[in-house]
Amino acid sequence: METKYTKIPFTWPQGFKADGVHAGLRKVKLDMGWLYSAQPAAAAGVYTTNQFQAAPTKLTKKTINLKHQLQAIVLNSANANSCTGAQGEQDAAQMQQLAAAKLGISADLVGVASTGIIGEQLPMDVIAAGVEQLQLTDNTKVTEAVLTTDTHAKTVAVTCQIDGKTVTLSGFCKGSGMIHPNMATMLGFVTTDAAIDGMVLQQLLSQATDTTFNQITVDGDTSTNDMVTVLANGAAGNMPLTTASTDYETFVAAFTYVLGELAKKIAADGEGATKLVAVTVAGAWSDFEGQQVAKAIVGSNLVKAAIYGEDPNWGRIMVAIGQTDAHLDLTAVDVTLNKLPLIQASQAATTEVSKLEAALAAKVINIAVELHNGNGQGQAWGCDLTYDYVKINATYHS
Repeated sequence: METKYTKIPFTWPQGFKADGVHAGLRKVKLDMGWLYSAQPAAAAGVYTTNQFQAAPTKLTKKTINLKHQLQAIVLNSANANSCTGAQGEQDAAQMQQLAAAKLGISADLVGVASTGIIGEQLPMDVIAAGVEQLQLTDNTKVTEAVLTTDTHAKTVAVTCQIDGKTVTLSGFCKGSGMIHPNMATMLGFVTTDAAIDGMVLQQLLSQATDTTFNQITVDGDTSTNDMVTVLANGAAGNMPLTTASTDYETFVAAFTYVLGELAKKIAADGEGATKLVAVTVAGAWSDFEGQQVAKAIVGSNLVKAAIYGEDPNWGRIMVAIGQTDAHLDLTAVDVTLNKLPLIQASQAATTEVSKLEAALAAKVINIAVELHNGNGQGQAWGCDLTYDYVKINATYHS
């Protein structure tokens, strides 16, 4: 099938500016940034299901839900502004107002995103000074300013043709630990110069999140600040996209690719991780059950530890599959490991152990599951579980 989009070096779509600065929330690294559109953009968001939803997350959700419009997002790392009570809510609103005043726009057009330590109040003098430093530039420093324990910025950009116009979609995210979405500590931001109705964009984001960000796991924890937001400012000049538009599926393909690539980059950069684990499931009773099985495998600490130790202990995969409530033919499960037969008809395959061990030395581990029980499919991404994961999280506060 012909690809409907082209991957390009990371760049901002038409009409977008950004910046990142070192405000002083962290010792030396960039810790504040923003995104800005020259005109109000259609906006959509998905948010953590954790009951202790952080103040900036709640504020951004409320702001987007007003008109499904944003013109800017201001963000910080090092401090999550979560579990901070009424003062935290006031501080999130002040952060929103400071950015709005600097940009000369309504506060109702500014989203707020924070990540970092939970339970500490924002130092608003540092935040205010940081906002004053921010400028409208073409640089990509904001992609670094949002990082916490991440080892690198995670970005992706593509172009596609909509109504004969070149449309750009660019996304970046942070996430390394506390990742087990229904949304995780991850933040994602997608910008595009496509014209699309805000409610249509919201529906698309919600659907695409189910098969991308909600199919990754690092450690089984869902954070208080998780959020993905999308801004579409229409600067490309295409006719506003609806679900009935001729090129709608082209946009959907490009959009889903961006979210999927960001999701995989988060999984690959799990705290202390040395391997990306990608699981594909076929022959499931339904797509939902296919996704359920895939997620169970990448989420199993026993599977993750075995992959780190390069131990082809296939019984752990069977345990993970069996713990789901998916419909199974208990005598017909097949599994391959980097294309080598690992399990056949729910029993050990005849592949030599030495070959399986060699396959597990790869940086990317592909596990393919065939359930022979329907037409459903699923995918999920995760990483191995290492000693360094414990080290990182044992000293995170300090």
